[in-house]
Amino acid sequence: MTVTGIITALIVGLIIGALGRLVVPGKQNIPIWLTMLIGVGAALLGTVIARAAGFASTAGFDWREFFVQVILAAVGVALVVGVGGRRSMSRY
Repeated sequence: MTVTGIITALIVGLIIGALGRLVVPGKQNIPIWLTMLIGVGAALLGTVIARAAGFASTAGFDWREFFVQVILAAVGVALVVGVGGRRSMSRY
């Protein structure tokens, strides 16, 4: 992987994180940097899953891979919000 590939993966991950946050209903009380970090992780994991499933090597933009990445980001945001929400309730 080249430096350009890493920078591209980070930018795509930031977008994926924002889209994942939009998919999750309700208010998310997590910082935007955490959402973006979840997006980067979801983008990388989504690419691994797409390659393992055999549909990451299409020419052009691969909507299936993108869909997997957004779903993973939404699940990640929902999990972090759920864990963070429980933690904040236990403080009171």
